[in-house]
Amino acid sequence: MQNKLLIFIGPLFFLLGCAVNTVQSNNETDTKVKQLLSEMTLEEKIGQMTQIDFSVIAAELGSENPVDQRKLDDAVLKYHIGSILNAPQTPHNQAQSVAVWRNVLQSIQAVAAQSRLKIPVIYGIDAIHGATYIKNAVLFPQALNMAATFNTELSFKEGEITARELRVAGLQWNFSPVMDLGRQPLWPRLWETYGEDVHLATVMGMSYIKGHQGDDFSAPTKALTCLKHYVGYSFPINGKDRTPAWIGERMLREYFLPPFEAAIKAGSPTIMVNSAEVDGIPGHANYQYLTTILRDELGFTGFTVSDWEDIKRLYTRDKLAASEKEAVKIAVMAGIDMSMVPFDYSFYHLLLELVNTGELPLARIDEAVTRILGVKYRAGLFNAPSALLSEAEHFATGQATEINRQAARESIVLAKNEQQSLPLKKNANVLVAGPNAKLLSVMNGGWTLTWQGDNESLYPKDKLTLFKAIQKKATGKVTYLENNVVDKQAALDATKNVDVIVLCLGEKPYTETVGNIGSLNLEAAQVKLADAMLATGKPVILIMTGGRPRIITEQAELASAVILGFLPGMEGGAAIADILYGDYNPNGKLPISYPRESNDIVLYDHKPIESYESNVYHPLYAFGHGLSYTSFQTSALKLASDTINWGDTVELSVDVKNTGLISGKETVLVYLNDVAASVTRPSRQLKAFKKVELAAGQTQTLHFSLKPEDLSFIGVDLKRVIEPGEFKIRVGNETVSFTLNKP
Repeated sequence: MQNKLLIFIGPLFFLLGCAVNTVQSNNETDTKVKQLLSEMTLEEKIGQMTQIDFSVIAAELGSENPVDQRKLDDAVLKYHIGSILNAPQTPHNQAQSVAVWRNVLQSIQAVAAQSRLKIPVIYGIDAIHGATYIKNAVLFPQALNMAATFNTELSFKEGEITARELRVAGLQWNFSPVMDLGRQPLWPRLWETYGEDVHLATVMGMSYIKGHQGDDFSAPTKALTCLKHYVGYSFPINGKDRTPAWIGERMLREYFLPPFEAAIKAGSPTIMVNSAEVDGIPGHANYQYLTTILRDELGFTGFTVSDWEDIKRLYTRDKLAASEKEAVKIAVMAGIDMSMVPFDYSFYHLLLELVNTGELPLARIDEAVTRILGVKYRAGLFNAPSALLSEAEHFATGQATEINRQAARESIVLAKNEQQSLPLKKNANVLVAGPNAKLLSVMNGGWTLTWQGDNESLYPKDKLTLFKAIQKKATGKVTYLENNVVDKQAALDATKNVDVIVLCLGEKPYTETVGNIGSLNLEAAQVKLADAMLATGKPVILIMTGGRPRIITEQAELASAVILGFLPGMEGGAAIADILYGDYNPNGKLPISYPRESNDIVLYDHKPIESYESNVYHPLYAFGHGLSYTSFQTSALKLASDTINWGDTVELSVDVKNTGLISGKETVLVYLNDVAASVTRPSRQLKAFKKVELAAGQTQTLHFSLKPEDLSFIGVDLKRVIEPGEFKIRVGNETVSFTLNKP
């Protein structure tokens, strides 16, 4: 007993020691910030709150140096700008070489060093699936695909590699990850989320942040993250980007706040704000969200940054403010610390006027600047410049590329495999058809080399499209159907000498409002092509790539196999080919419910009323669905006890067996249901998962612990509560029950 006590106390003392060091470090930073703030003029303070786009300091197109020195001097020395964002416009907003980035950032910080107080500029960039604006960076699967891996270690490694490659180029602040939930499949930024589930999004996002930031985001290989887009942005009622969401406070606290809360606890120091509105209040004017909840409840101490031009839009778009000046006042008083203006100095001038006329208190300016300077100090920006990481040793390494390929493999979902149509024989004669077969952009999506990711000419020539990957893998004849054949006889002629058709459909790249659509239905030309290929009688392997589910119900029912690729990144073509030919056993699981009909949107964690009488949860493919070339069976689900005392953890175990003939990976999902509660509870909620690799015939016993908070929900009074009573746990086809005793 004494030994056990010592084992417990040891780690506790260690943690306390770390806490003391952290407090000392924070106190030291606070002292420096307070001193610096006392020396700043009002103009210098407001400059720190101003973020401009690179175009404001850009040289004319064709210039050898992308930075115009005079414009840069104005920005930093005259307006005291605290932050710049985005890629150089040479010739337009697109990825630049490591060398160009280093020169740009060194130029900016050199001017900052000439300023009166020598306050460094913090530079922000959207590096959402790798260092997206650096040429030849390792570009991972997008977040929705990373969620499909159900592999937190891969998410950690993605964050680690992304941060390291940003630091090679001199960049340090990443506008990622998106912690809002993807619960509206029409939304054109669905693929930037970790899917529809709270637990999955939380643990994948936290793993990414920990990999990206480590224990100290000022370290040479680490960088800051920025949580997006706080909060409710991802749930527009009409499915279109930057349109209203209607989210009650219970839903907000039950679903949308928990991932942000966890990410704040994981140490993310900055947050970008919802570009739309919730319940009639634009994100940038929402004091309840930005101050009462974010600061007072969640304890966030970093700084908030607006999204693109969204303070101005309180006036120009939302009609919340009577003037742009009033819009600035509303946003800053609501809790915005930094304005992504982005093209001018209007925010600077208007905020200066508001403070000078007494319409906005200086205390609020000091509060915002204190937060910004605190993050800059913690990021090491005030430290003496050190040598940048070696590009040869730390950028686009072979190991990073292999991790990326593994992430792509694990993100691919085999949704259907009728009569073991897959894997293909390598000597089979294959006809590849469809618009997504010969493009890299369709596997990467937006924020890839350019904002929209649609400039195919910029994509690296050494990466494989799906067509090239199949060609490289196959020993049989591989041909491509150049025309969109819809005539029955033409289709028969084109497929006369082939054994199988690989049909590559889906979406082209997009993001934000550019990707708005009115229906999830697949475009008519692709439907006609699919119907023609399916009518030939030849086996059809349907491969879907793109950022959201498009309706393929009729085509999927006729296809021999269906692969849901979504956006697997630069290694996506090779990864899908690995799966097609059996060189890799698929193990991806859906992080969303794939709808059967365009308007039948029911999520996996639906309420009982949604599956009552004629109502059903009947997607084409359910959340968590994903096949393998082997088979798995879970059994012997057991609880340590069927009665749980208040405050205790719930301990359970389950056996998982590979019942097939080859090794493979399986994700075991643990769902919880609160049988009866004062607020209706979902039919099931994911509370834990583990991914294991098993040899053929191998069995492993997995152990899970559910904490008391896993049993909680937002009660009638909008406070998080736990109620005693019966709970059910489901794993696979088994269900066990336990009773939580009263306190």
